Amino acid sequence: MNLMQKQTSEYIPFTPELLAPAGSLDKLKVAISYGADAVYLAGLKFGLRSAADNFTYEELKEGVEFAHSRKKAVYVVLNGFLHDKDLELLPPFVDFLDRLKVNAVIVSDIGVMEIVKKHSSIDIHVSTQASCVNDESAKLWKRYGATRVVVGREVSVAEAGKIKKEAQIEVEMFVHGSMCMAYSGNCTISNFTQGRDSNRGGCAHSCRFEYSIDFKNDEEKKRAFFMSSKDLNGIKVLPDYIKHEIDSIKVEGRMKSHLYAGTISKVYSQALDYYKKNQSLLSDDLEDWAKELQKVTHRSYAPVNLVDKAGRDTIFNERETTKEGEYIMVGTVVESVKDSHIVVQVRNAFNIGDKLEILPFEGDVINITMDKIENLVGESIERTKPSTLVKMPYSNGVEENNILRKKING
Repeated sequence: MNLMQKQTSEYIPFTPELLAPAGSLDKLKVAISYGADAVYLAGLKFGLRSAADNFTYEELKEGVEFAHSRKKAVYVVLNGFLHDKDLELLPPFVDFLDRLKVNAVIVSDIGVMEIVKKHSSIDIHVSTQASCVNDESAKLWKRYGATRVVVGREVSVAEAGKIKKEAQIEVEMFVHGSMCMAYSGNCTISNFTQGRDSNRGGCAHSCRFEYSIDFKNDEEKKRAFFMSSKDLNGIKVLPDYIKHEIDSIKVEGRMKSHLYAGTISKVYSQALDYYKKNQSLLSDDLEDWAKELQKVTHRSYAPVNLVDKAGRDTIFNERETTKEGEYIMVGTVVESVKDSHIVVQVRNAFNIGDKLEILPFEGDVINITMDKIENLVGESIERTKPSTLVKMPYSNGVEENNILRKKING
């Protein structure tokens, strides 16, 4: 059951679960602290993001305890397409997840699904890699034992609502992040260009490269990023997700930054909380949230398939460069002593005189100008160094684990 939909004596309008990526234990804590209702993550095997940090057994235990203590859900991805030698290693891991009481696993392969059913009582969600794009497919997965389907990225919000209604199964769909030019689970470009299997955790994102197109007629040879998609941004389509009662809206990005995890989680959770209180989403508010989403690193945004089918206008045919208005994360608050100081772990260097923003878990950003920085023994510093701890003056409302960010070229 969607954790946000538990019955209470007070009427709460339907709102989707906000599901955020957790590429590491730190990112899990960031996403949950900034408002995500659930996170999805992977162990060291069986997933499709082998380049992410992913979780050891110890980190999985700590992450699940952190989430559950805050009444949040944890879903573990087992969505690689596994061969028999892989399946032999899966039962002990599934047993471990069952003992941790993770809320669900996300699978693509029927064989993996059978192993999970034999060795646990964990809920099973069908990954977008299975390319479920119609209600008959969803009905079949339900008969096999799935409790939720993550519909293919090619499905509109209205189509996803129909799948839920007809199949009587929970539906999850993407709301934000990178998109794939191929049907999920059916791309083998990086297999041929890099020798890395995209369906077994090795995607090299070859579709993002610039290619030469050599025409056989008189047309001039061209260079283009003709397979690269714009990034998905569904903030302005949020009313449609609510209208069609999509159970979970998913943010892509387990390999993306802490700043991305925190910013995206905060923006979408703020929007959903606003709807729960007011039962409406005004266009001015949607515009404000959309502006905040511009501050994280991204390709050009588009709603892609959410309303209309993707076309030529959703191709990202340009080099990826830093955009005006984007921010970088410069640190995280590790200690906040009220009316005295805060201690910050530096991620990227900043200087005396820099204008920074502290991103609180709730409410507006806190703007500060760096007029005083000290090391831990009280000596003044002009410029910080990454991976060090520094002391800064206290600002009202700052909490442990808040993110500090700085405008690029600002």
